[in-house]
Amino acid sequence: MKLTSKLLATGALALGALAATAPAQAQVDGRVATADISRAIIGTTALQTAYNQIGTTYQAQIEQRQTKQQELTTLLQPFDTNGNGQLDEAELPAVQSASNFAQIQTLEQEVAGLTSQVNAARIYAVEQILAQYPAAITEVTTQQQVVMVLQPDVIQFAAQGADITQLITTSLNAKVPSVQIVPPADWRPQRQTAQIFQDIQQTLLTAQIIQQQQQQQQGQAQQPQAPAGR
Repeated sequence: MKLTSKLLATGALALGALAATAPAQAQVDGRVATADISRAIIGTTALQTAYNQIGTTYQAQIEQRQTKQQELTTLLQPFDTNGNGQLDEAELPAVQSASNFAQIQTLEQEVAGLTSQVNAARIYAVEQILAQYPAAITEVTTQQQVVMVLQPDVIQFAAQGADITQLITTSLNAKVPSVQIVPPADWRPQRQTAQIFQDIQQTLLTAQIIQQQQQQQQGQAQQPQAPAGR
């Protein structure tokens, strides 16, 4: 039970298992490249536009979620006896026996429901772009004479120019210029889409944290130094 809202945890994504069945002396004729599927999708105009549209279309749900999350955080704060920002297993019994436990449960359900509405729209947008990823990577690898594509985090070294993520993004922009953000009533996300969405959210969160740290460092660097005392 968290005191603060967090994005979905990073989901691991496997682009394909590489079976070691070829003889040891086999030669690979062509380039080996790297590509990050999450960054390729994040970079598309379609996803960036969709996220902006979702922020407007679902503004009421987003604001309600923020309000209810703050209420929930306030109610749970007294039970965080060690002050680590979350409720540990040892702290949960006190919450469950509290007189306002029913109110806490209701708020948790409301926050989860509002989060689900917004994330469903985001996942739906991701899924439409992801549907064109196989065609995009095939197009790029054919043009670049690439015979194998790996995730960047599974290799120790890559020469400059080995990453083809941006080329895949360019191909996706041509194939999926825009997407819908309101999923059909009977729509259910595919498991792979949900995993990639988790990775996208974690990537965006990490980028946001880095940006905030850079802004803080710049602000500190721009502060005038106090004059030296006489």
